[in-house]
Amino acid sequence: MEKETISLEVKRHSLAHLLAAAVKELWPEAQLAIGPAIENGFYYDIDFGEVKINEDNFKELEKKMSHLAKQNLPFVREEKDIDAALSLAQAEGNSYKAELIAGLKEQGEKVVSFYTVGKFTDLCRGPHVDSTNKIAADSFKLYKLAGAYWRGDEKNKMLTRIYGLAFDTKEELDDYLRLMAEAEKRDHRKLGKELDLFMMHEYAPGMPFFLPKGMTVLKELLNFVREYSYGEGYKEIRTPHLLNAELWKTSGHWGHYQEDMFCLHHADDDIDMGIKPMNCPAHMLVFARDVHSYKELPLRLAETTTLYRNEKSGTLQGLTRVRSLSQDDTHIFLRPDQIGGEIFTLLEKVKRIYGVFNLQIDEIHLSTRPEKFLGEKATWDLAEANLKEALEKAELPYKINEGDGAFYGPKIDVKVKDALGREWQLATIQLDYQLPQRFGLHYDDADGTEKTPVVIHRALLGSMERFMGIIIEHYAGALPLWLSPVQVKVISVGEAHIPYCQKLEAELKALDIRVELDVNNETVGNKIRKAANEKVPYMVVVGDKEMESDNLAIRERGSQETTSQSKVDFIELIKQRIAEKR
Repeated sequence: MEKETISLEVKRHSLAHLLAAAVKELWPEAQLAIGPAIENGFYYDIDFGEVKINEDNFKELEKKMSHLAKQNLPFVREEKDIDAALSLAQAEGNSYKAELIAGLKEQGEKVVSFYTVGKFTDLCRGPHVDSTNKIAADSFKLYKLAGAYWRGDEKNKMLTRIYGLAFDTKEELDDYLRLMAEAEKRDHRKLGKELDLFMMHEYAPGMPFFLPKGMTVLKELLNFVREYSYGEGYKEIRTPHLLNAELWKTSGHWGHYQEDMFCLHHADDDIDMGIKPMNCPAHMLVFARDVHSYKELPLRLAETTTLYRNEKSGTLQGLTRVRSLSQDDTHIFLRPDQIGGEIFTLLEKVKRIYGVFNLQIDEIHLSTRPEKFLGEKATWDLAEANLKEALEKAELPYKINEGDGAFYGPKIDVKVKDALGREWQLATIQLDYQLPQRFGLHYDDADGTEKTPVVIHRALLGSMERFMGIIIEHYAGALPLWLSPVQVKVISVGEAHIPYCQKLEAELKALDIRVELDVNNETVGNKIRKAANEKVPYMVVVGDKEMESDNLAIRERGSQETTSQSKVDFIELIKQRIAEKR
């Protein structure tokens, strides 16, 4: 007989109900809100009133959930008249369920469904497993508490969210727990502090302070952008951070994006102004300044200045979700017949860039014309065909996201996997027919008529801050030699060796090799351990033998052995590996 297949999402949803049942058994006065299945598990939002719970309560909750799972209890579905269900929720004093039911009534629903497992009944659409024995009692784990506003609105009450992990088997759960433990060790917020790269402060929430070593990494990334992401044919510009609201009204941001902007009123001039969350409207002004011929196109305007976005406080996370950010941002003004070739060139750049960082391209999504779109259907069809052709020419498999394009044009999004197999959305390439029209842009075509250009919005690394956070975790803080803030640590064995160390330091610095000295009065072992904790790629130990010869004692990051190498060969090796970005 063929074994029944039950989706993991259904099991996770069912476990959310078992969690709620366990909570109600331990804290009968608790009010339940919602409990969906999510990626890798489930959660339930609960109002515990004055009761304070913590992760010490997890073992008891898990014990009760496992007990329910082992009892072979059926999930029984029952439908109730919506008015009767609303009265019941109000009688039980559960304002959250009552609000949900009232909302369904407003939408025209006549009945609502409930599921009962054991003695516990909950409002739910389902589906669930038919019986709790379909869930392995050791395949889940509660792992985190968090605060969550009811319905995601910060004006509402803060509820307690209990997160759980759930998989088909204990082995899969254990594998994921090992992955989480490794991810915790690689957390860029932890490593950023340990490696002295950046800091955050309550006076500037979501806006990182880059410390000297972190600034070195950021500058190297910006140099990388100029060489790999921009390159020949790109014109770098700088535009103002603060711009009149009239600009944002023309672009459409004032009406559609204002709540995500930082805005102010200039009293003396009596005008509203917005701090720029993106560069594109300002780049439209730069293009509009001059008369352009079709021969000048494509015109590629690039900018990496800081942008500011009013992200919600609860979403901020180290470098990966910030309020101040810079991008390898470019707006490419071009003719419609140039779209395919330009997109192909960008996709080739994407492959080359991610190859340098050993990031694996995982998925590429092509988002097509939405239901509400601007422009002509024939123009969209051509643009989508050009994007498909470029993806196929670049030999990049892709998925179609039907109807998920922006209202102004189709787009390509590139997702990568890091060393832990986690997915990150990085590069985005968007076609825009709308902004050039809104700003009245044009160029003189070969036939003497004025034509409106198409604009490609492209960011291949994306936010520099977010990318830096991703690669810190990808490399577990052990950044490649070319990117490391300190490339060589010179370590003295004793006081007599300090002058030679200082001379070697000066020689390496003259060759643009980033070097630090450790001539403290400590044992060599302590100095090596410290350099290893700082994840310095190379350590050079200088004692009597090194002073009396042309050789250096070299220890490479991750190695437990020290090898001897001539100074000339070592310097050549370092220079070559930096140049090759190895």
